[in-house]
Amino acid sequence: MTTFQKMGLSKAVLQILQDQGIVNPTPVQEKAIPELLAGEDVIVQAQTGTGKTLAFLLPIMEKIRADRPEAQALIITPTRELAIQITAEARKLAAAHEGMSVLAAYGGQDVERQLRKLQNGTQLVIGTPGRLLDHLRRGSLTLGAVRMLVLDEADQMLHMGFLAEVEEIIRLVPRSRQTMLFSATMPDNVKRLAKTYMQQPRDIRIAETSRVTLDSIRQIVVECTDRNKQDALITMIRQDRPYLAVIFCRTKRRASTLNEALQEAGFASDELHGDLSQSKREQVMRAFRDAKLELLVATDVAARGIDVEGVTHVFNYDIPQDVDSYIHRIGRTGRAGEKGIAVTFAAPKDVEALRNIERGISLRLKRQRYEKSGVTDVGGGGPQSRSGSDSQERSSRGKGSGAGSRSGRRSENAADGRRKPGTAGGRPGGSGQGGRGQGGGAKRGPGSASGRGGREQGSGGRRGSGRNDGGRRGRS
Repeated sequence: MTTFQKMGLSKAVLQILQDQGIVNPTPVQEKAIPELLAGEDVIVQAQTGTGKTLAFLLPIMEKIRADRPEAQALIITPTRELAIQITAEARKLAAAHEGMSVLAAYGGQDVERQLRKLQNGTQLVIGTPGRLLDHLRRGSLTLGAVRMLVLDEADQMLHMGFLAEVEEIIRLVPRSRQTMLFSATMPDNVKRLAKTYMQQPRDIRIAETSRVTLDSIRQIVVECTDRNKQDALITMIRQDRPYLAVIFCRTKRRASTLNEALQEAGFASDELHGDLSQSKREQVMRAFRDAKLELLVATDVAARGIDVEGVTHVFNYDIPQDVDSYIHRIGRTGRAGEKGIAVTFAAPKDVEALRNIERGISLRLKRQRYEKSGVTDVGGGGPQSRSGSDSQERSSRGKGSGAGSRSGRRSENAADGRRKPGTAGGRPGGSGQGGRGQGGGAKRGPGSASGRGGREQGSGGRRGSGRNDGGRRGRS
């Protein structure tokens, strides 16, 4: 088995990975890192949650020279949230190189602060197209020394209408650069972008996207009407009792309206969409990561690129309009080998959109129907998309019963089954009691007395990969 050590990474970087419990590379890292270390252009088709962030960050960190103040690597992302996440991982690795600086450049953040950091010198810049162009036009950022360029979530970047901005930025980067393109899907516009701006790229595909989806996520369709869709959602939440769930709505207004209804029903929920200020968006995401929120109601753009550990369910409250959006949405769960459940609510008017999705993933999804008496099976679907009421796999993940479980743990109200924010426990401690074991082949433990499963004790605080090699995969 290939390890990071065998890839020839520096001792300082290896130590940082080891301190995080990351020992063995994921498939995308195993295939991409050697090519990138060799200086090749690479096109990587892999879903989010497969470890692609480390796949491009580790080679970049090996090549950047901290003694030179100018920007040497540029990572372009479609959303602020993704830029923030990549920056957090990059800063952990930058500790291996004294004097290395990392800048996140995105809208909604104090531009003067970004300007001061650029003036002091920064070797790695991670940003969204609009803010990057703002700095380039101001003259505060120059790309003449950039030798490594990453286009992350390229399909979503173009779907959001950033093609002209991305091309303008690329043309300002020297042609002698190394270009890395990462995308969950490979539509024609992404292929054209790669053909235009990359030099004989190596093509890496980890698996067919639909196959990855089917292997890790149970997919269910709940037939309902527009009038009773909200009741159907609440019924499914109470039935499946997700640890963390992302609920997708088509518009900002629908997300706000649904969030209000969920809060009135007693759920710990909040909304995430483009009308929120950057500080509010960051506040919501912190609460969700810390499990102080159970439900995150979001629009597609706001939630793209979000990588939160422990998301057990995705609910498509509004059906996605194409198969790529569907794949991206349900990819918020079932990440890095974990299991997840994706529930899509379909009204009669959604029949054609549902058929297109099923054609795109080559599977007829399991059907259930919502009625006043509850949710019942109506047949269809394969073994990978069986009913979400299967108690053997129902969101028992991530709910330890000991004192060391995640902060914001929710207690049960026996009278109506609603969750309420609890006060017991901090983040998982070294004992791993009821928390997320690392190493030793950490496995899901049996359910607690309340019926909610916990994870068995591991040797460390964070969750292992469920394998016996004592380390977890690099999932960032």
